[in-house]
Amino acid sequence: MAQSELITGMQYHRRFSQKWLVYLFSSLVALSIWLSPVGLFASSSVAYAFDNPDLLPKTDTAVIDLAKFLSSDQEAALAEDLAQFQQTTGWKLKVLTQFDRTPGTAVKGYWGLDDHSVLLVADPRGGNILNFSVGDDFYPLMPRVFWIELQTRFGNQFYVRENGEDQAILGAIGSIKTCLLQGGCQVVPGLPQEQWILTLITSILGGVICGFAAHPRKEGQVFSWQWALIFSPLWGILFIAFGIGPVVTRTSDWLPLFRNVAGFLIGALVAYLTPMLNRSSPSET
Repeated sequence: MAQSELITGMQYHRRFSQKWLVYLFSSLVALSIWLSPVGLFASSSVAYAFDNPDLLPKTDTAVIDLAKFLSSDQEAALAEDLAQFQQTTGWKLKVLTQFDRTPGTAVKGYWGLDDHSVLLVADPRGGNILNFSVGDDFYPLMPRVFWIELQTRFGNQFYVRENGEDQAILGAIGSIKTCLLQGGCQVVPGLPQEQWILTLITSILGGVICGFAAHPRKEGQVFSWQWALIFSPLWGILFIAFGIGPVVTRTSDWLPLFRNVAGFLIGALVAYLTPMLNRSSPSET
């Protein structure tokens, strides 16, 4: 029984570690693409590799599900929702899924894609199933980094394996709609657990650096504020920029923020007290 529980625990930790590593790797890849924006949406050119209007439906619809990622009910509901959203706001949101068949450039004329349009292309033939063709009118509201994070969060292989292609598509479209309705977003709303764990780690690390820096170095000194100030750019970036910033910009929930602040304080306290405890411990004779 104990051995079975141990194996189950090891499997859980292995799956969690894999999930965290996939998210970290996806974030690094997205950052590298952002720093080299030449290839930002290069993979979306798959949708325009051919011109095959025969694959287009005869009726007007906002969703063309050639890869069958959506159920019939999901497809109908999403198409109706996007049509109503376009009628209400004027923004065109279109969805194309494909695998071995694609209408290619024919979708431009079919949907009348322009600067007020976003085309989401879901194609499993790659590391990330989501690609976006974004009209220029969207960038003042949602910059390039938003679209990179959107692709990274919902289109990575681990998210798709855990939640399915349909939820990747619906989640990405839902985030776009939310941001348009609130007048734009600099980052994708919501805080995934993997991203929060990264912010918690940086918060604790910032606290450890602050605690070691603030440790008294003179007789009678309680707090070395000069050293804490010298190292403030390092622990400040880790705690504020990487620990607090991603949380407050993505969610209004106070619990992740509280945990990160607590992690910073605990890390600082442990690092501050450790040299004192080592110094006060009796030496071996």
